[in-house]
Order: sequence, then C-alpha cells, then structure tokens
Amino acid sequence: MHFTKMQGAGNDYIYVDCIRCAPPENPSELAVRMADRHFGVGGDGLILICPSDSADAEMRMFNSDGSYSQMCGNGIRCVAKYLYDYGICPREQLTIISGGSTLTLDLEVVNGCVERVRVDMGEPILVAAKIPTTLAGDPPVDVPLSIPGSELAGTVVSMGNPHCVVYREALTDDEVRTIGPMIETHEVFPERVNVEFVQVISPTLVKQRTWERGSGETLACGTGASAVCVAGVLTGRTARKVIVELLGGELELEWSAADNHVYMTGPAAEVFRGEWPG
Repeated sequence: MHFTKMQGAGNDYIYVDCIRCAPPENPSELAVRMADRHFGVGGDGLILICPSDSADAEMRMFNSDGSYSQMCGNGIRCVAKYLYDYGICPREQLTIISGGSTLTLDLEVVNGCVERVRVDMGEPILVAAKIPTTLAGDPPVDVPLSIPGSELAGTVVSMGNPHCVVYREALTDDEVRTIGPMIETHEVFPERVNVEFVQVISPTLVKQRTWERGSGETLACGTGASAVCVAGVLTGRTARKVIVELLGGELELEWSAADNHVYMTGPAAEVFRGEWPG
C-alpha cells in the first residue's frame, strides 16, 4: 500500500490515496500500527483521502490510538496540497468534507506546488450540549475545572471537535503532560476533549501547547488554534485576528465578525513517500 507522510506546522500524519486506490479494510487498526514512532512509519495518525459526490474529496482521520476524529485543521491543509500537487484537483480553491462538514480551502501555490493553505473552518459551536460538555454556559467561559492539585479554569468550544482552552502564565511540560490527559478524560467531557494550554503574549500573539485526545501532545493543532482564537475573543484576552505560536510553527487565525466563520492559514509540506507491506 502506497502512503505519503505529510505535516502541517509539525502536526504529522500518514496519508493514503483512496481516490486512486482501494481503501484499507481496517483503518483504525492500521492507524495504530503505522503511526507507531518506533515500529511503524510514525505520526499523529492516519488520514484517508477519499472520493466524494458533493466535494472534491472527503478526509477520514484516525488518531494514533485508532480512534476516529471528525476534523483536523492541519491535516486538511495537507489533503488539499496532495489533491493539487498530484494532479487530482489542480485548482487553487477546493472543497473537502470532514466529519460531515464541507470546508472551503484557498491554496497558495509556488512553482507548481502548494506551500500554504487558508481554510474556512466554519462557525464555532458554542452550545454546551453540542460541544459536548456538561459544564455550565453556552459556551462555558473560564469555568473552574476540578483537577486534583491544580486550580484552573477552562473555556470550551467546538470546531467540529471539542476543545478546552486553559490560560496559564507560563507553559510547562509538567502541566501539558500530566494535567492534559486528566482534562481529556474528565467526566464533564462525555466524548473526551482536546486541551489547549495558552500563554497570552499580546492581544494579537499567543503561545499554545496541545494535548490531543487520542494522540497525546502534538506539535500543532489547527482546530485547537481555531478554538484558541474564539476563546480569546470570548474571554476578552485577544483580538479577532491572532498569530498562534505552536511547537511546530505559526498559524494565522481570524474569527470574522462579518460571517462568524473562523479562518486559518498555515503551511503544508510533504515529508516522504513509501510503501507499507500487506
């Protein structure tokens, strides 16, 4: 089986072209084996690029633990790059379905290859029951979280998948790797949650580290950066346009007042191609 390793701001996935080739029989189990960084290809998960009757393609994403995820902002930029660079859809605006939603992507092409992509991430989901979370508020804004040994609060929104944004004076390995999984599996999040630890540098610049449900800490998270942009406005900490610094690079975010959509711009790069046995 042919695959392509790609990354967006360090958020790396293994991509399989299911438009030109048959899809794997058990993608969840395959994601676990291929994403293993010691015995497999290595990555944050597996993404299938599938045909669609209503869009240019459909993205199906599986985390490194085999769980299905509705959306990945960094992943969908790389899907767009693959569709353009490999001649499947050689247009500078594409539509891709992920988790039942259709997203529009604008491609920045340099010397025949996509380098950056602007994604219309759609409107944030701000109703607690739809996020979903049992925390109070639509959405919950700076609501205290009961975590043993820590005093913190979360602002919770969904960008097609749930995110809990926690603001801190500084970002530490201990909090991300210890408290992150505790929040991910907290009882107030019935479908688990992605956790963003955020340090505000200025109204237009923040630093972010992400504990991703099903994958652990990742170098970047596009839906998480989108959620951080929304949470910054809801809490009055940041402006509607913000640069998010992640371990893997920068993303540009805007929560548009004109249409209530979140727009994300960032890089997409191919790492290598290979052949998986079996």
